[in-house]
Amino acid sequence: QVQLVESGGGSVQAGGSLRLSCLASGRTDRRYAMGWFRQSPGKEREFVAAIGWSGASTRIGDAAKGRFPVSRDTGKNTIFLHMSNLKPEDTAIYYCAEAFGGTTTDVYVDWGRGTQVTVSS
Repeated sequence: QVQLVESGGGSVQAGGSLRLSCLASGRTDRRYAMGWFRQSPGKEREFVAAIGWSGASTRIGDAAKGRFPVSRDTGKNTIFLHMSNLKPEDTAIYYCAEAFGGTTTDVYVDWGRGTQVTVSS
């Protein structure tokens, strides 16, 4: 059983920065891709960014390109989302997810509970 715990959310003003973290536990084999998704009220869940199991490959969604790089500390089973130049439309619950395989395009099957990010204008 995988546990994914997000942290780092909060309230910031437009133009500010946050760093989200996601700690994964419960598996001895950590060769799985992990990613970030977000969901705002009344909207569908949206892909934000993902990183392969080794950290060598990343995939960034359209809304995050140029602003939200993703990184991974394989030794600490943690991934990060480095959010900068935040906009009010980035307000959402951000979820960490782990894929079924090691590449960023694999299906995401395990999910955290999410962390709230609120950006005010």
